[in-house]
Amino acid sequence: MSKSILPIASLLLGSAFLFFAGGLTGVLLPVRGGIEGFSSLTLGLLGTGWAIGYVSGCLSVPKIVARAGHIRAFSVMATFACVSVLMSSLLISPVAWIILRALAGFAFAGAAMIVESWITERSDSSNRGAVFGTYTMANLIATTAGQMVVAVGPADGFHLFVIASIFYVIALVPTALTKSQAPAPLARARLDIAKLWRNSPVAIVAVALTGVSNGSFGTLAAVYGNKIGLEISGIAMFVSASILAGAIAQLPIGYISDRVDRRWVVIAIAIVALCSDAAFVAFTPQTAMMAALYSAVFGAAIFTFYPVLVAHANDHAEASEGLQTSGGLLLMLGLGSMVGPIIGGVLMSLMGPHGLFVSTSVAHSLILVFALWRLTQRDAVHGSEKGQFIPIAPMRTRTPQTIVLAEPEDQDS
Repeated sequence: MSKSILPIASLLLGSAFLFFAGGLTGVLLPVRGGIEGFSSLTLGLLGTGWAIGYVSGCLSVPKIVARAGHIRAFSVMATFACVSVLMSSLLISPVAWIILRALAGFAFAGAAMIVESWITERSDSSNRGAVFGTYTMANLIATTAGQMVVAVGPADGFHLFVIASIFYVIALVPTALTKSQAPAPLARARLDIAKLWRNSPVAIVAVALTGVSNGSFGTLAAVYGNKIGLEISGIAMFVSASILAGAIAQLPIGYISDRVDRRWVVIAIAIVALCSDAAFVAFTPQTAMMAALYSAVFGAAIFTFYPVLVAHANDHAEASEGLQTSGGLLLMLGLGSMVGPIIGGVLMSLMGPHGLFVSTSVAHSLILVFALWRLTQRDAVHGSEKGQFIPIAPMRTRTPQTIVLAEPEDQDS
C-alpha cells in the first residue's frame, strides 16, 4: 500500500489543500452572506454561479491545458481561485459574489482535473484502486476540516477568507516542484442526451433531479442552519454530518445495488430521502445535535443517488462507453445543480427555512415516481451483465478526470 501512495504523496497533499480551501469557502460564504443580510435567493444564486463555473471548467480547461501545459494552467487556476476568495472579502455585494463564485467554480474544476491527471499518470492498473480510495478519503477529510474551521474563526471578518486563499496558493507547490513529465491530455466530458436516454432514462432524469436536490442542499444548508438559530459551530457540524454519512452509506448501498435491480435501490433511497424531507419540514431540529442527526440521515440518502445511477447507466452501456456515459451524467448533474439552488432560495424566501426541504422533496418525489414507472418499461439487467459499483465522494467536486482515475479499465482499453 505504501509503495503505491508514497510516489504521489505530495500530489495528494496538494489536492487536500485544494479541497480544504473549497470546503472552507463553501460554508463561509453562505454564513457571511447571512450576516450581511443577503436574501435566501441571492445565497442560492451563489450555488448556481459555482455550478455554472464548474461545468464550464470541466468543458474548457482541457483545451487550456493543451495550449499552455499542465503546470502553467494549474498556476492560472490557483490564481483565479485565490483572487475570487480575496475579492469576496473586499466586495461585499451579492452580484460580485455570484460572479466571483462562478470564477471559483471554474478554477476549482480546472485545478482538480490537473491534479487528478497527474495522480492518474503516476499510478497504474495494479494500484489505481488503492490510489483512488486514498485520494477520495484525503479529500473528504480535507473538505470536512475546511468546513469545521468556520466554527473557530470570525466569519464577519477577513481572516477566514485569507486562510482559504493561502491554502489555494499552497496547493500550487506539488505541481510546481514535480520532476515528472506532464501527464497525458485531460479527459473531456461530452453530453449526448439522446444516447444517454437510450441507455438509461432513469439515470438521465434522476441524475438531473439529484443535481437539483444536492445542489440546493449543498449551497443552502448553512443558510438553513443559520435561520433556525444554530451557532456557527452547529452549522459546521450540520453541513459536515451529511457529507460524512453520505460517504459511509455508499459501502452498504453499493453492496446491495450490485446484487439487486439498481432501480429498486434508487426507489428505496428516494423513500428515505422523502421521509427525511418530511422530518425537516414537520419537526424543525431544536439543537445542533438533533440537526446533525437529521443531516446525517438526509446525507446518507441524497449522496448515494448519484453513484447508483452512474452504475445503472453503465450497466446498459457498452464497455467502451464508460467515460462518455459517466461524463455525460456528470454534466447532467451540473445542469441540475444550476437550477436547484435557485428553486431552494426562492422557496426559502417565500416559506422560511423549511422551504429548502420542500424543494428537495419535489425532486425526490419525481425520482421515485419516474423510477417506479420505468420498472414497468424495461426488465432488470442480469446479474452477470452488471458492472461494479464505484463509490463517489459526496462532494460537488467530481470531474471527467476523476472518472478516469476511478475506472482503470478505461485506461487499459
